[in-house]
Amino acid sequence: MSHGPQSGLAAVSSALLAMSRHLEVRDVLKTIVASARELLDAQYAALGVPDDHGGFAQFVVDGVSDEQWRAIGPLPRQHGILAAMLQEARVERLADVRKDPRFEGWPAAHPDLSDFLGLPVRDGEEVIGALFLANKNCPRQNGTCGFTAEDEALLGILAQHAAIALTNARLYERSRELTIAEERSRLAHELHDAVSQKLFSLRLTAQAAARLVDRDPVRAKGELHQVAQLAAEAADELRAAVVELRPAALDEDGLVATLRTQTQVLDRAHSARVTFTARGIRALPAAQEEAVLRVTQEALHNALRHSGADHVEVTLERAGAGAVLRVTDDGSGFDPQAVRRAGRHLGLVSMRDRASGVGGRLTVESAPGKGTVIELEVPGG
Repeated sequence: MSHGPQSGLAAVSSALLAMSRHLEVRDVLKTIVASARELLDAQYAALGVPDDHGGFAQFVVDGVSDEQWRAIGPLPRQHGILAAMLQEARVERLADVRKDPRFEGWPAAHPDLSDFLGLPVRDGEEVIGALFLANKNCPRQNGTCGFTAEDEALLGILAQHAAIALTNARLYERSRELTIAEERSRLAHELHDAVSQKLFSLRLTAQAAARLVDRDPVRAKGELHQVAQLAAEAADELRAAVVELRPAALDEDGLVATLRTQTQVLDRAHSARVTFTARGIRALPAAQEEAVLRVTQEALHNALRHSGADHVEVTLERAGAGAVLRVTDDGSGFDPQAVRRAGRHLGLVSMRDRASGVGGRLTVESAPGKGTVIELEVPGG
């Protein structure tokens, strides 16, 4: 099968279109990996996103069947060549990966790899993934075949796209967790403004290079460099949006500071008064703190969106080694039993699941015209 520059640029365009069409990170990464394999005409391609424990949070492959992938077993660890790309942040282009001194073998069901091309995926200075290919399809004269410097440059362009996709996905996943309607609207606006123009320019530039490749290769190469530059700029803008929109982290600011910040934001954003009081709180286990935060967010969302309350009060008090959270509003209230019979849960199922997941207890007191009190009690460590 012939893969010239134009078909490669078509693969680049497909990756760009996929980013605008999908919001789920795995769908986008699958398209990027498939495009990389097609672009460089390789048997295998993969993209790994590392976790913080020496393995991979996600690992997307192309060229391996589902049955073969299941037989291979758990996701790989960060060792050998993969570690070099992630930790040393450098490109690895090898004639035979098996002969490299860092090669540590693979599971019995793993396909046999020979020539190898891999490079880190960067978001600024941070390495957020590794994109690599193996076993280039080309005539093997005297048993030799492998990836070229040109292949390396093209894969570098796709790595820029991968950075955009991963940053885009982080924004989207954070947007799903936000429980404030105004924040969701602002996030969508920020995301659109940050990247829509750059992605449009990227696609036009790639199309221009495709038209020029036969009659003016030098200009086509210049257009490809412009694609890489635009991709880098889009990644920078997305990264800036992520930093701006990222909520205060529990492990950095603590539960009390995080809740205080979020209630202050809501108090400014809504006509209802939103207050927060903490009494005698000490640090809780991470799972308990996250449960308290998520239940607070859900309860505030319900009160501000559905109750018509003038005042919503959040209190967090020490209870033995644990804590008790109360979210009280003076709104219209509701009949919890009627809501359950109607199949509308107002997030109650989610809140109860959060509570039970950490050994806590959730109670809901409400009646039409009487306001609502959501109470969560969680144990300590």
